[in-house]
Amino acid sequence: MRLVRSAVIVLVVACLAQAQAQAPRKRVLAIGAVKGFQHDATSYGLATIWKLGQDSGLYDTYIRTDTQLLTKKKLDANAKNLDYFDAVVFYTTGELDMDASQKADLTSFVRDGKGFVGVHSAIDTFYQWPEYGEMVGGYFDLHPWNQFQAPIVVEDPQNPIVKHFPPAFSVMDEIYQVKDFSRDRVRVLMSLDPEKVDLKNKNVRRTDKDFPVAWIRNYGKGRVFYSTLGHREDSWARPDVQKMWLEAMKWALGMTEADATPRPKAK
Repeated sequence: MRLVRSAVIVLVVACLAQAQAQAPRKRVLAIGAVKGFQHDATSYGLATIWKLGQDSGLYDTYIRTDTQLLTKKKLDANAKNLDYFDAVVFYTTGELDMDASQKADLTSFVRDGKGFVGVHSAIDTFYQWPEYGEMVGGYFDLHPWNQFQAPIVVEDPQNPIVKHFPPAFSVMDEIYQVKDFSRDRVRVLMSLDPEKVDLKNKNVRRTDKDFPVAWIRNYGKGRVFYSTLGHREDSWARPDVQKMWLEAMKWALGMTEADATPRPKAK
C-alpha cells in the first residue's frame, strides 16, 4: 500500500511539473517611444526586461519604438494588437502618437485585467491625458538632486517585488519628484529617506517630504507598477534592481500576489 501511495505521489508531482513546464509564456509589449528627452538607457533597460523574460522562461517581450500596436483594432500585415499581450511596459517621454481610440484601448486593456509597468520617464509622458496620469499614479515634477547616490528605504518589506532588498540601501540613479500623486490610490513600496537628502534644494517642491521610488496599484481588474529607477545603465545592471524588475513583471502579469492596498506614509 505504501508503495502504491508513493507511486501516486510521484506521478502527481511529475504531472504538475510537466504542466508547469508546458504553461505558455506570457506576452509583453515594451514601448520605447519618445517625444521629448532622450534617455540613453532606454535600449539597455528594455533589453534587460527582454532578457529577464528569456532567462526566466516566463514571458516573451516585443520591443517597439512606435505606438502602432497599442490598439484593439485589427491590424494588417500580421501585426499584433493589445489583445495579443498580457502586459505593456512604457519607457517613454512626451505626448506620444496615440489617437483617442488607442488611449481608450490602453486604459481598458489595463482596467479589464492586464498589466502595466512604468519605467522611470513613464511618468514624464502624456501630461495632456489626465486619465493616464491617474492610472500610472502621478507625473514627473523635476529631479531635484539629479543623479546621485539615492538613499532608499523599503516601506513594504513583505512585498515580493522588494522583499529581497535590505531595509535601507543606496543606488546611483535619478529620482523623480512626483506631482498629482496621492498615497490614497497607490501602495508605495520604496521611497527616499528624507533625513538623508537635501530638502533645501531649490527644486524641492514637496513640503510633505514624500519622494516615492516604487509603487503598485490596482486599476480596475488590472495591475500597475511604477519605479523611478532606470535612468542609468549601471542601475539596470545591478542584480538586486534586476530582481525588482523581474518580480514587478511577474506581479503585473498575474503570476504572483501582493497587497496593493493604499496606505499612508509611515511617521
